[in-house]
Amino acid sequence: MSYKSSIKIRLYLNDKVALGPGKADLLDAIMQNGSISAAGRAMDMSYKRAWDLVNTMNESFANPIVVTAKGGSHGGGAEVTEFGQQILKQYRQALLNAEKAIEVEMLSLYHHLTR
Repeated sequence: MSYKSSIKIRLYLNDKVALGPGKADLLDAIMQNGSISAAGRAMDMSYKRAWDLVNTMNESFANPIVVTAKGGSHGGGAEVTEFGQQILKQYRQALLNAEKAIEVEMLSLYHHLTR
């Protein structure tokens, strides 16, 4: 048995999750795929669900996290803004910092597990 632990961090605005693990992964998928629909498909998520998550992020933050372009002869698309990329980077860093902060305690707890 090998040691492994993980934590999940969610940032709330009132009763809505402004940013969390799923939304962070969706932003990565949008950056990789260039659209909300393709990102949703890559994550086995409906377009509506993906769009709702993007909409919640955009409504929660002071600046847009994702911008979209309407379809047409060249098709639509979506892009994570520079601000969105900065927010995502800061979120990932906070997650790393939190994991480091609890590492010693989690390793100690691990040693108390039955094997």
